[in-house]
Amino acid sequence: MSIAASFEIEYLQYLDADGKPVRKDLPDFAQDMKQMVELYRLMVSTRVFDTKSIALQRTGKLGTYASCLGHEATYVGIGYALKPEDVFAPSYREYGVQLARGVRPRDVYMYWGGDERGNVYVNEPAKHDFAWSVPIGTQCLHAAGTALAFKIRKEKRVAVFTIGDGGSSKGDFMGAINVAGARDLPLVGAIVNNQWAISVPRRIQSGAKTLAQKGIAAGLFCIQVDGNDVIAVRQAMTDAVERARKGKGGSVVECVTYRLGDHTTADDARRYRGKEEVEDAWKKDPVKRLRAYLEARKAWNQKKEDALLAECDDLMDKEVNAYLETGAQPVTAMFDYTFAELPAELVKQRDEAIALEPHQ
Repeated sequence: MSIAASFEIEYLQYLDADGKPVRKDLPDFAQDMKQMVELYRLMVSTRVFDTKSIALQRTGKLGTYASCLGHEATYVGIGYALKPEDVFAPSYREYGVQLARGVRPRDVYMYWGGDERGNVYVNEPAKHDFAWSVPIGTQCLHAAGTALAFKIRKEKRVAVFTIGDGGSSKGDFMGAINVAGARDLPLVGAIVNNQWAISVPRRIQSGAKTLAQKGIAAGLFCIQVDGNDVIAVRQAMTDAVERARKGKGGSVVECVTYRLGDHTTADDARRYRGKEEVEDAWKKDPVKRLRAYLEARKAWNQKKEDALLAECDDLMDKEVNAYLETGAQPVTAMFDYTFAELPAELVKQRDEAIALEPHQ
């Protein structure tokens, strides 16, 4: 019997769990300690931001919040692979990507605090990125449509989306990558495989040996990377983005990481996963891994670590204060952005809400 088709999925890793190189062909940026320290600083800043966010939620100053603990290397690596002109379509915990692209911590706090103005990014290049997307998978289609627009306009730009392991089973994901392959679109989909779709483990949600291979059927380039290795993520995503920019087609990049915290602050992961599993995952901590790499090259030490943590704490405190001091929107805001012309029934409701609003 002849073979109709065959495929392999490459696995990319540069640093092991102890921060030691497992390959000799490190990318140029990985040998530039200035760049690597920059990556590390953002990873630490993202973790401090995340810790502060959970504390705000626990004290009633934020709504339900989705932690990114353990995802720092994946998100920072993705953020540094994009060019300013590219467009990013996130789901709801990709803070490392967004901070790299100019989203302010206060914007995130506002969003999770129930204020949609948090989605109005004021800084470039985030200004032309998409807002957070809580419905699972819809951002994949937003990115695919954007990539189609880029192709029609002959713009050398790339649309990038992220999706979780569970979300990669949604029809939105499959439809997005299928049209990307069929129309040869400049689209890159990053599957953030953190092993858990809320309480559903990766091992029972898909029979595929890798999630990256889902892109094979769509005709895309596919690769799996160590999502706790920021060098591997940045390199694989850079290659994929530049391949798309040059008109060589889209890609699916699976970043294998682990969700060290709960799914959200409304979840208690202790109910469905064991303590030993989480303790084992902490041994692969992406922040600890990169710090070990830098320290081995005399590019980092405890004094610098202490200074960075103090700097991050100060920044986040200022961002928290900016968020808390932001005045509430008028009650009419809930009606202002839903219809081009407000239906008569909603006009009536708006007028009633205005009448009930306390006047200063």
